[in-house]
Amino acid sequence: MRHVFVETNWLVGFAAPAHQKVYAAVDLLRKANRGEIQLYLPSICLSECRRPIREKFQVRSEADRVRKFLLWAKESDIVEVAVDETVRRTLDQMESLVRRDLDRLDDLLANLRAEHGIEIFNLNEDMLDRCAALSHLGLQPFDQAILASILVKAEILKKDGIGRFAFCEADSDLQPWDKLGATKEPLVSLYNQASIWVYQDFLLERPEMPEGFPSVVIRDSGTRQ
Repeated sequence: MRHVFVETNWLVGFAAPAHQKVYAAVDLLRKANRGEIQLYLPSICLSECRRPIREKFQVRSEADRVRKFLLWAKESDIVEVAVDETVRRTLDQMESLVRRDLDRLDDLLANLRAEHGIEIFNLNEDMLDRCAALSHLGLQPFDQAILASILVKAEILKKDGIGRFAFCEADSDLQPWDKLGATKEPLVSLYNQASIWVYQDFLLERPEMPEGFPSVVIRDSGTRQ
């Protein structure tokens, strides 16, 4: 079984309104429900994700821009009355569905705790100490807390005999490579030491985990260590 860490960006993709969900994120939980993978989520992400979800997925301003266009287009005889009415009904329906999904957000997040195959864990004292020790990385406080919680949790799980982990991370600040693909130290070493392979997607595909990881690590030069 694969053991996979996720954080706030996974929650945003999973809990977004229906037509804006990242279905790879949704499918990750389905795989966990089926027992194919085990997910681990720091509990602080449940609080942190609410604001970006509610702000990012509001559609009122977008819908109003279309309504203004329709008003002008109908007066200019560019759009027929029937088309105008159909589009306006569609916009109303879209707003209603998004409003419904956002109203259900708290329940959706609360119900995650009862889902099979996902462990939502709280930060412990060791994680808080590690967070303080990582201050030299120059990360934002929340990113620093996420990194610390995942590194320490991996150490705890290793004691139970788990050999390696994956981390789905869409946030460039916590990815161990830059925009050109060059690895970033000391992040890459921290992940390697914790036996964590970082993916930039929720498909567990990119970048491809090298054969033999964590015993074999591929760096920029292509050398194996």
